[in-house]
Amino acid sequence: MPDRIIDKGQLALELPSTLPAIAIEPEWKGQPRLWGHSLHPMCSYLASFPAALAHAFIARYSRPGDVVLDPFAGRGTAPLQALAEGRIGVGNDLNPLAQVLTAAKVEPGLPAETRTRLAALRLAWNADAVAWLALGERVVAHPDGPGVGVPAPGSGRGPDAADEAVPIEVALAFHPRTLGQLLFLRSRLDLEDRVDRFLAGALAGILHGKTPSYLSTIMPNTFSMAPRYVRDFVALHGYEPPDRDAFDALSAKLDRLYRQPLPSSTGIALAGDARTAGRRARAALRSRGLPDRARLVLTSPPYLRVLKYGYYNWLRTWLLGFDARAIDAALDDAHHREPWMAFMREVLADLRPALTDDGIAVLVIGDVEMDRGKPSTSGHLLAERVWEEAAFPAGYRLAGLVRDEVAANRKMTRLWGDEAGKATKTDRILVLGATDAGRRRALAGADLPLDWTWPPTRLRPL
Repeated sequence: MPDRIIDKGQLALELPSTLPAIAIEPEWKGQPRLWGHSLHPMCSYLASFPAALAHAFIARYSRPGDVVLDPFAGRGTAPLQALAEGRIGVGNDLNPLAQVLTAAKVEPGLPAETRTRLAALRLAWNADAVAWLALGERVVAHPDGPGVGVPAPGSGRGPDAADEAVPIEVALAFHPRTLGQLLFLRSRLDLEDRVDRFLAGALAGILHGKTPSYLSTIMPNTFSMAPRYVRDFVALHGYEPPDRDAFDALSAKLDRLYRQPLPSSTGIALAGDARTAGRRARAALRSRGLPDRARLVLTSPPYLRVLKYGYYNWLRTWLLGFDARAIDAALDDAHHREPWMAFMREVLADLRPALTDDGIAVLVIGDVEMDRGKPSTSGHLLAERVWEEAAFPAGYRLAGLVRDEVAANRKMTRLWGDEAGKATKTDRILVLGATDAGRRRALAGADLPLDWTWPPTRLRPL
């Protein structure tokens, strides 16, 4: 098929009909699932790429001291891995849950201060445990909520405060003692405080799962099952939540998170629209006296019409005091291809001035095979379309494409039965230069051998 001619005003430019491959081997696929820093698995998050993939591009396309920016940071994988490798990690997300998780990782509580804070919370719980236990029992006994209120998140108020009702599905998921402890911690943890935020992120990570390390076993740890599923499951199976001590479980979680030393420096976690992430990142970096342009943007834009990030995390958003429906309304997940592509044009146009002259942008873009149970008519070859309709008009230079087949058994969505892993089967990784210098640097570094030992023996490519 011949190349197509795109007319850009006075300049006619030629676009290839298929994008050239760039010679980057997907070595991340051969690494252990939990490869990377021990803070990565703080809390699961749908559609996040693995830390090993982040390493493949951070080690190849940045140096210690460089800024690495992710405008769709999710749970903070790219900025955390950047910090762990001696870079300056900056993450941004519009989802408040994602922003809390990213901030908890890039500005973590130190082990001593976090454990001291947890000990103080345990003492405060013990001093008023009878009243909190009674509250937990009242909520579980009256799961429809009439007349039963609980303190608001972060309010610091006691068990007699009746600021809000508890959703019936929350009451059904937890043992009364566990729920009483969660309500206490929920009222005391202040998300504006660095140490409390770290504890809140860790607590969100143990809220539900199938092993004894989790506080409820009614659903997997990867995402929240639908509220109706919880109600139906309890009614059908007579589910009895396990009696789990939240303080013991949180202490054990901290032990796992702190298995490795924290990165030597902290990063930046921004909350806001990805279409302004570049300019806000530059302002935040300048305010800290840091280089204000990124040498690498590494990100994965949200899949086209696949995920509702609030809905699939409704129990965690309840814990942290966020409204799952409001999150999904703000994120506007229902985009078809054309408005999604217009959105990506704005994102990439804003990011380009935030890149150094030889900067590189790496976009992990998933092809959408299934759109809410039906074959997708617009989700194929999205990376090619992003290049043609969004990156090219913004002035980027094409280095090439890396094709990454996504194994269904490695996807969190494998738990969705017959649709397991079918929403996205292929990630295409689009590698761009901010200028021709960036394109040349991307091509020159594509075949550099990397050190895959962790903790690393070196920070630079071999």
